[in-house]
Order: sequence, then structure tokens, then C-alpha cells
Amino acid sequence: MSEFRDHVVLITGACGALGEIVTSQFLDAGAHVVGVDIEWPEPPESQRVLPLTLDLIEPEQCRRAVALTLEHHRRIDILLHLVGGFTSGKTLAETCDAEWQRMLNINLNSTFNLCREVLPQMLKARRGRMIAIGAKAGVDPVAKMGAYHVSKAATHALIRAIGRECRGTGVTANAILPSIIDTATNRANMPDADYSKWVSPRVIAQLIQYLASQAAADVNGALIPIYGRA
Repeated sequence: MSEFRDHVVLITGACGALGEIVTSQFLDAGAHVVGVDIEWPEPPESQRVLPLTLDLIEPEQCRRAVALTLEHHRRIDILLHLVGGFTSGKTLAETCDAEWQRMLNINLNSTFNLCREVLPQMLKARRGRMIAIGAKAGVDPVAKMGAYHVSKAATHALIRAIGRECRGTGVTANAILPSIIDTATNRANMPDADYSKWVSPRVIAQLIQYLASQAAADVNGALIPIYGRA
């Protein structure tokens, strides 16, 4: 029997290329999934998926995602924060207030808002896993991506802070740092790139499941690079 059977997994970005694979993976393992995305093109096939249509750039929507999950399932065993935003092409001097705030909101503040709401019940239960998607750009800056770089670097610091605070509690917090994920959207946006250097979302999904498992109980506050050949 899978250790994830009947676990409650809150997945943001559930309809994205990575989110769909991760959702399927945890359903196959017997978990109940609460999937959050800005829209659901069609209803989920499994009755063990609770779809929530929310925009996590809004703090109240983050709180609502957690509240509805707890209302439906009474607990959250695993938080997988896969949603994020990206921008590039402007120097910091050219970056407007709205773009700067959007990157901070969708990458950093959504992570903070979700983790802050989930932590109390995980700490009370003395078990839980929090896994966020960071970015290689958060540790290796690229020109004309300043807002994105800063928002991801701050997210990394947040996850490390949570991990430090949760030492010895049974709750862990870790971040996975991909380079470029090999998705249809990224291929369309970068048609001349060498896709063989990118990271497969299935490989990331496998790493996520490991970090969510009991086998990774001693992995906490880690920033785990998964760069492919980039």
C-alpha cells in the first residue's frame, strides 16, 4: 500500500504542464488532491480531485485555498506550490512598479500566504511536507530578469527560514530549483532553443514525490538544483 494513500495534497498550478503530471502521480498513489489554478478548462476526471478556481496573486485567494481545503478534508498533509510567474526583457531601471509587485506577489507572497495558513495545522499534527518551485535564476542571476530573479531568491530564503523554524517538528519545507522546464509553452516561446538541455517535468515530479515521502524526512530547508544540461 502506498504511503500516500488517503493523504491530502494541496497542489497549486494543478492545470499546468508540471501540475498535471504531479496530480496524476499522487492520484495513482491513492491521495486526495485539492487542485488550485486560475481556471479549469474541463472538470477533473477523478472524484478524488477537488478543483478550486482561484488567482493566487491575491492574498485573500491564497487564504481561501487553504480554508476550503481544510473545510473539505480537515487537514493538509502535503503542500505543493507549483504556480509561479515569469518576466524578462527589461533592466531594473526599466521595470515598472506593477511588474515588480506582480513578480513578488505571485512568486514570493503567494508562497508566504499559503505556508503561513498551512503551518499551524501541520505543526499541530507534527507532520507535513511543503515543497515550492524555485528557480536557477534565483541563485544565478541573468540580465534583464531582475524582478523574477529577486522574487525567486526571496522565495528560496523564505523556504529556508521555514525549514529552520520547523526543525524537529515532523514538518519539512524544501524548494526545487529547475533551469528551464521542457513544456509546450516554453518551446513555443523559445523555438530556437536546445530543448535537450531542459528539464523534463516528469523528472521534477519524481523528485517532488520523493521529497513528500517519509524517506525524505531528514531533508529540510534545502534548495535542490535540477538543471538538466543547462
